[in-house]
Amino acid sequence: MRRILPQLLTLLLLTHVILIADDAKARSIMQKVDTRDNGKTVEEDMTMVLIDKKGRKRTRVIKSYSKDYGRDEYRVMFFKSPADVKNTAFLTYDYKDSGKDDDQWIYLPALKKVKRIPSSDKSSAFMGSDFSYFDMTDRNLHDYDFRLLKETEVRGHPAWMIEALPRSKKIEKESGYKKSIDIVRKDNYLIVRSIEFMKNGKKKYMDMTKMHQQNGIWVTDELTMTTKRGKKTLHKTILQFTDIKLNKPLPDTMFKTRRLEQGL
Repeated sequence: MRRILPQLLTLLLLTHVILIADDAKARSIMQKVDTRDNGKTVEEDMTMVLIDKKGRKRTRVIKSYSKDYGRDEYRVMFFKSPADVKNTAFLTYDYKDSGKDDDQWIYLPALKKVKRIPSSDKSSAFMGSDFSYFDMTDRNLHDYDFRLLKETEVRGHPAWMIEALPRSKKIEKESGYKKSIDIVRKDNYLIVRSIEFMKNGKKKYMDMTKMHQQNGIWVTDELTMTTKRGKKTLHKTILQFTDIKLNKPLPDTMFKTRRLEQGL
């Protein structure tokens, strides 16, 4: 009995820690973020502006298509300009099953080859931007504990500030993030700001600066991602979205690896 009691006490303490690590209200909010209507299909033009620490800019023009298959979501992006990235294409399969790693492929015209992105490379920068390959898919809620930090406001809109902590070293290593702080608007369940705490000591700041409602669905017009070390800005990416078409029929063949080689 004396041996069993310490074991029971340890188990109870561990259970208590697990219970308080994950906040039921915060998880409920993030579930609503995850299930928010984004449209069954989305077709849009994207402009990616890359700004280095000296303020020098590079601009990339992209055509993007995505399709929601219920449990999973597929997205393909075709780079149209400039010449050094033209005809590069990127395909991602975002799976809702937490036990299944998302699939990603990139077509590099110089190599004339489709390359699969391994999990070990997903924390790497996507096409020289401040977004990583990991950022190009939605976060799986089962992989995180959430905690409501406080209620706040963003540009006059009431919001929640929520902390997300990876539940495993595997997710931390794959994402490159030790933790995230998300700010979710109460009226539309959009994450309008976030801070990503990187393993290398840097931080990435996302800010959704422009958005609008289209046929009852909130869509993003512009967002930025800025990488900083301390107060020093190292790099910044601006993404602008135009000519957004929702729920337009898209063929399944658009989301096959062989389509990457064919281009637009």
